[in-house]
Amino acid sequence: MSKCRTPVVTFFAGLAALVVPAIAHADSHDEQFDCTSNPHVFISSLIDEKSIDPKPSRVETNSVNAFRPMQRGRLSAFGFPIYVVLGYERGDTLFHRGTGKEIDSPLYGVVVSAPEDSVRLRLRQANSTATVETVVPLLLTAIVCGG
Repeated sequence: MSKCRTPVVTFFAGLAALVVPAIAHADSHDEQFDCTSNPHVFISSLIDEKSIDPKPSRVETNSVNAFRPMQRGRLSAFGFPIYVVLGYERGDTLFHRGTGKEIDSPLYGVVVSAPEDSVRLRLRQANSTATVETVVPLLLTAIVCGG
């Protein structure tokens, strides 16, 4: 695991206690994980759809912003429910700056309810170039582009 992602993973481990799983019809956003998009387009499209709260629920010290879905279980990525959406790009007014050193590269992604191995398999099948990191073993996994 890279040093710049460790605070992101730590943050999501803390959020795990707040996450309550829900099963419902989900809108898929798989195509955005070809990692050719950017944080602004990714986050603004979800705000425009009213899929996520436009105000970040948390801003990490490294400036990664976390946005909560408006309706739990409605969003999905690769068939897994999305619980938290994240993003940051330096100089973009859509994102709030944290109190520490900003991450160097633009980043966007989600945390899904699924074990890392299952998520890796689905991403490989979809030929996605996103990276996968365990947030909470066997429970929550981050899918990230950039960073």
